Amino acid sequence: MQKDSKYIKIEVAAYSGYKANERPLYFVVDQQKFQVTKVQDRWCGQDHDYFKVLTDDEQVYTLKWHRYLDVWFIL
Repeated sequence: MQKDSKYIKIEVAAYSGYKANERPLYFVVDQQKFQVTKVQDRWCGQDHDYFKVLTDDEQVYTLKWHRYLDVWFIL
């Protein structure tokens, strides 16, 4: 697990429709896979997209995608 200040870098598989990384499908943290069952909220920052997601373990996580570097983090 690689940390970037207060964020943890993660691996994410995302759906790309009319634009890249429209919504996360699943993510991996410390070799554990979390299936995204619902995107509860989404908002955009200057260089980042944020996703509040519900996973198959019924937990809520916030994911951050850096659009220009194409890197994902969990908050």
